[in-house]
Parts: sequence; structure tokens; C-alpha cells
Amino acid sequence: MKSKSMDRLGLAALALALIAPALPGWAKDGGDHDEHESHARLDGKDERAQIEPNAGAWRPWVISSGRDYRVAPPPGHKGTKAELRLLAELMSHNDAQVQQQIAFWDAGAPAYRWIDLINARLLAGTPTTPYSHRVYTYVALAMYDATIAAWESKYFYDRPRPSELDHKLPTALPVPNSPSYPSEHAAAAQAAATVLAYFLPVEAQSFQSMAEQAGWSRVLAGLQYPSDYYAGLDLGRRVAEQVIAKAKADGSDAVWTGSVPTGPCKWTGTNPGNVTAANWTPLLLNAPSQFRPAPPPPCDSPEVLEETATVRNFPRTFVSNYKAFYWQSPEGLAVWPYRYADKWIFEDRLDQNPPRAARAYALIAADFFDAFIASQDGKFTYWYIRPHQLDPAIVPLFPVPNFPSYPSNHSTFSATRSEILAYLFPQHADFIRAVGNEAGESRIWAGIHYPMDNVAGKQLGKSVAEVFISWAQNDGSQ
Repeated sequence: MKSKSMDRLGLAALALALIAPALPGWAKDGGDHDEHESHARLDGKDERAQIEPNAGAWRPWVISSGRDYRVAPPPGHKGTKAELRLLAELMSHNDAQVQQQIAFWDAGAPAYRWIDLINARLLAGTPTTPYSHRVYTYVALAMYDATIAAWESKYFYDRPRPSELDHKLPTALPVPNSPSYPSEHAAAAQAAATVLAYFLPVEAQSFQSMAEQAGWSRVLAGLQYPSDYYAGLDLGRRVAEQVIAKAKADGSDAVWTGSVPTGPCKWTGTNPGNVTAANWTPLLLNAPSQFRPAPPPPCDSPEVLEETATVRNFPRTFVSNYKAFYWQSPEGLAVWPYRYADKWIFEDRLDQNPPRAARAYALIAADFFDAFIASQDGKFTYWYIRPHQLDPAIVPLFPVPNFPSYPSNHSTFSATRSEILAYLFPQHADFIRAVGNEAGESRIWAGIHYPMDNVAGKQLGKSVAEVFISWAQNDGSQ
């Protein structure tokens, strides 16, 4: 059943269509759009407090630039007046349900609810795709690029928020100190919904309805015009199309036609998981093998025999067991970096800074994407035997993942994400590195990895993170 606010969205669309001929500047060529008359900053506006006025020039991940995706001009003076009247009429009908929707979508930065949606699905056991980190990655990149493109248009057109032109217009939320056009919430939401629909086409309509509700909530809150909303949706969709094209070309749909090698010190098993990922196309790494770990020692060497004994003789306790199970859970495998990012984004008030928040989510997701590829490159180069295969006296705490041992995936992924979080939130660097270290160590406690797997994985993860941090340090956001 459609909500009242969504019904009113349809009415607003109809109303805009009817009055469009009277909205100079609504047409693609801008009509009688007068930038100085209707969109200049009002006298007394605190320019210093504006939200990231240069973010439109930050480097995007997929699209060519924010400028290349600049939206058509907003309505001019007469059109804006007509929209203000329409906006006042729409808001006069806000009820408790609408207020609840406004509050829901305002709970964080525009990207927050969409990352949280993916988190919730994983924790509930609702399937996304065989590689959930691809969903995080392409959704996060789409939201970031859409936000950067929206910011470029915002500060190019510099359209005042509705309440800046009509001081009598009530607003349901504090007014952001950034230009109104286009809607950042609509752009990020449509980008996320379009990419999610690519991965989960049977839920496309549900995602689309969510995107429309997210963007429209800002109109009903009095923070943006209907035309801001429609321009944001169009922008988000255009960005998402480019991101989906990239996803289709990353090699993840390859079918493995190889065979499991045999011989001393080789992993034994069938249908190895993640085996084709060693040949996926990375986002920033030069090649999957760029940081390939050195070969592991022979499994009959004194060094490996000692490490095997360390795994076998580890004194398991209730604490080590519950931590090992935590790190094997969906929360420990995928969700925890976003939980910490959410917490620190809110603590640092970055939830009021859409470009910064979207940048954080994108870096966390993208870094993991390349770390995943790099770790599989090592695993399927060496095909190294698991500890319990070498020593049957080792009884793992839970089923061992169906792929080779060296290097440790978890150590690689945890190190790379903790390094990114340490970069983004340096005041928490020591803490989050300790969290990442525990994640890697837990695989030894569980009896599924040698200490050398952990060491190699940590170094690999840090090396991958350094590439992404270097990229971030030069993305124009400093």
C-alpha cells in the first residue's frame, strides 16, 4: 500500500507537469533562468560554514567528473515562486506518518540508510549475492559519485533553500547550509536503488519506492523544491548506469574451468570457493598479484611443524571461542567496519556532511574489494594445505572455509579495513587496529589458520590499504 506522502508525490508531479510551461528555467535550455535574480547567496549568509563548497571537484570513482554530470538549470524566478506555493500546499497536509518518514530518512547522511539496509539483510540471513562485498562496493561508489556530482551542480547554480526565500515557510528539520538544487538525498537514494535493483532485480520496485520516499522526504520537510527532487533522481540514475556498467565488466561472472592441483603441501578439496576472484579486475591495484605474499615454507619444515603445533595446542577458552565465533559471523565478516564508521560519523557530526560520509563508506567498501582479489591471488597461486589437513589432531572450532590456507582472508580483510578506518578517524587509530588484529588472530584460535597465514594476510591488507589511502589523499578533499 502506498503511503500518503507517496500519493502526494504523484500529485506534485502532476501539478509540476501542469505548471511547467509557467516555470521559466525548467526547460533544458534554462528558459529565462536568471542566476543573479533567484539563486545568488542571500546577504548575510555565512559562507565559511557552508558544507564542502569544493566537494563537486573531488575525484569520483567511476564517472568522469562531477562537472560532466551537471544537471540542467533549475527553474528561474517565476518558476521558483510557483514551486514555493506548491511546497507550502504540500507541507500543509503533513501528518504523523509523514513526520515519521522525514525523521527516518534524516537519521544520518543520505548514504547511511542504504548501507544500513545491506547490513540488516546480511545479519538477517537474507541473501544478496554470492559476493556481498560487491553489493557494498558498487552501492557505495554510486552514492559517492552521485553526491559529488550533486555537489558540483549545487554550488554551480547556488540555488537558495526554500526557507531562505520564504522566511514564513515552516521547516520540519534544520536547514542545511548548502544550496538546494539538486537534492542530495534523491541523488544518493536513486543511485543506491538502481544498483541494488541490478543485483536483486525481483526487488527493484521496492528499492525504487524507497528511493522516491527518501528524496521526497526532503521536500515534505521544506528543505528542497520538487524540482530539486526530480533533478536528483535523474542524476542518481545516470551515475548508477555507469557504476553498473563497471560492475558488469569486473570479471566476477567468470566460470572456473581449472582443476585442483595435487602434491605435497597442497590443499585438498573440490569446488574451491572464490577461485575465480583471483582474476577479477581491481579498482586501484595494478594487478591482483601486485602485493602477492612470498611463498610459504614447505609444510614439512621445522617452521611449519612448529606453527602447526601452535594451532593444535592453543588453549581455547570461553572468551577465545566466542570471539572466534563472532569474527566468523556475518557481523564479523562484513558488517563491523560500517558499524564503527556509523558511530564515528555521528560522533564527529559528519552525518551533516553528505560528501564526507559518502567518502568514508566508499573507501571502506572499495578497499575491501581489492583486498578480496589480492588475497585470492595468493591463495590460488600457492594452494597451501590447511592446518587440520596437515595434522588431523587439530579439530577446528567450526567448519573450515572451502579454499586454501595461505594467506588468511580474514587477516587481509580486517587489516585493510582497520587501516582505512584509522586513516578516516585517526583519533581511533590504535583502537581500530587492535580490533583488526583480533579478527586475524581469531582464525588461529579457531584452528583454521597458521600464524604465518595471519602475518602474510596482515601485511597484504596493509599494502592494499596504502594504495587506497594514497588515492584518498589526492582526491581533492584535503
